[in-house]
Amino acid sequence: MIDPEEHRAESRERWEQIAPGWETGADVLTDAMLPVAHWMVDHLAPQPGQTVLELAAGRGDVGFLAAELLHPGGRLICTDGAEAMVEVARRRGERLGLRGVEYRPMELEWIDEKLASIDGMLCRFGYMHAVDPEAALREARRVLKPGGRLVAAVWAAPAENVWLSALPEEAARAGHVPPLDLSEPGAFALCGAPGAASLAELIEDAGLDEPELQTLELTVRAPTVDALWETLRATSSTMAPVLAALAPADHYRLREAVEGRWAPYVAGDGSVAIPGRAIGAVTEA
Repeated sequence: MIDPEEHRAESRERWEQIAPGWETGADVLTDAMLPVAHWMVDHLAPQPGQTVLELAAGRGDVGFLAAELLHPGGRLICTDGAEAMVEVARRRGERLGLRGVEYRPMELEWIDEKLASIDGMLCRFGYMHAVDPEAALREARRVLKPGGRLVAAVWAAPAENVWLSALPEEAARAGHVPPLDLSEPGAFALCGAPGAASLAELIEDAGLDEPELQTLELTVRAPTVDALWETLRATSSTMAPVLAALAPADHYRLREAVEGRWAPYVAGDGSVAIPGRAIGAVTEA
């Protein structure tokens, strides 16, 4: 059993530390996840004058797509549990010249908004990291207006996302980290595989409407294996500190094992294209 407060504090600190990597080294992932972002905004269908809240926003990729659709008179509230990530989003939003965007630190399980005050909510790859995702979804229901829509996405099972799962799985095989535990918060905690919770069931348990689910296919592309490795090293809140602590020989052996898992997806010119899969969910309050 994990201590909830201890886990939240440790997780928040990891995301604070990794935020610079998301600002400068996340283009590979941003490009790969763009189809998910567009699907989410299409299904939220934001309208002028509405207030939309994005949770676990990271760089703000999803909410920023919605922001321009809220004019005139609307606003986007861009939030993340790590203050450093909020600042990454703020700087990016300012560079893009976005209007009507507020940037605030906010936890998934404690939404600092009034009852029935939000028209729509977005949360891409956030709920699986919550210590208590049902509580987080209950908070979403509390702040959504009647009929307000929540659009969320989580990762499908590890086997369907080798680009992401190979590193922690091989690190566990080498004894550097514990084996993946799908019952604990993490990238695959809500994938619905054996041992993992189901996002759809949690949504209904939280009192939201039965969700519409869709499997979302994507491809993680990088010009080289080196580029993909560096992307994960720069953006993984859990694996970056592990890699930084490894002795050079251990680092080399781990990388060799991971690259072996990626090898079937490497083209003759050295470029990488690994399929991935997410689960999208649309529900209403």
